[in-house]
Amino acid sequence: MLRIAVPNKGSLSGPAAEMLHEAGYQQRRESKELRIVDPVNEVEFFYLRPRDIAIYVASGQLDIGLTGRDLLIDSGAEAEEILALGFARSTFHYAAKPGTIGGLADLAGKTVATSYEGIVAAHLAEHDIDASVVHLDGAVETAIQLGVAQVIADVVETGTSLRNAGLEVAGEPIMKSEAVVIRRTGADADDLKVQQFLRRLQGVLVARTYVMMDYDCRVEQLEKAVALTPGLESPTVSPLHNEGWVAVRAMVPAKEAQRIMDDLYDIGARAILTTAIHACRL
Repeated sequence: MLRIAVPNKGSLSGPAAEMLHEAGYQQRRESKELRIVDPVNEVEFFYLRPRDIAIYVASGQLDIGLTGRDLLIDSGAEAEEILALGFARSTFHYAAKPGTIGGLADLAGKTVATSYEGIVAAHLAEHDIDASVVHLDGAVETAIQLGVAQVIADVVETGTSLRNAGLEVAGEPIMKSEAVVIRRTGADADDLKVQQFLRRLQGVLVARTYVMMDYDCRVEQLEKAVALTPGLESPTVSPLHNEGWVAVRAMVPAKEAQRIMDDLYDIGARAILTTAIHACRL
């Protein structure tokens, strides 16, 4: 069986379970379950702390895992990202008291407090910055106020927590993170079970990104309509009973669907419908 690590809690857990369910895999019914077997799909799921998943995968005991890019890099484990999943996005920044840090060079000689020591240490080394890193668990905003550090490095979303602590973002982002699928570095890239698993998740990603659009239009307006809805290879076009009319079907980006519907209506298309895509293979 394919052995897969899944986050057991936190911001990664719910969306990961939802995506796996959409991909056709059985998921646990109770949060206390640490392992379940999906015999139909020949998969065994292990529910682990998100921070530990890269370590387990790197050991070779588990084939692949779902975790955060930040947690993968921070772990330093011999594992690699093979598919980005598009949820749990976050951005890492340095932050300090206003006016104290203008850029990376100003970090030299400073102490940086963070919960992601591996990420920060690697980033500083990459830019040849000689600074100390202090590891703290949980919120790090108070580290500067209490004199533990002059700079912090943490996830920044709205920046509200930083402002409340009297801090501001300093310099460019350290990194951008999101949920990813990982495997052990050097593992067989052509493993058929792994490839099937990835195809299923990619199908979910496409299904979430596109909708199916159907509409009727006059034959003389077909080329303009097709230009608006080119589909992936090309749209499906079928003649209607009424002469001079055709029915068109194509996948379109969900974010652009309303604009495309407006444009189609303006050129004379009618009976314009969109439907959700629940699964697909490209």
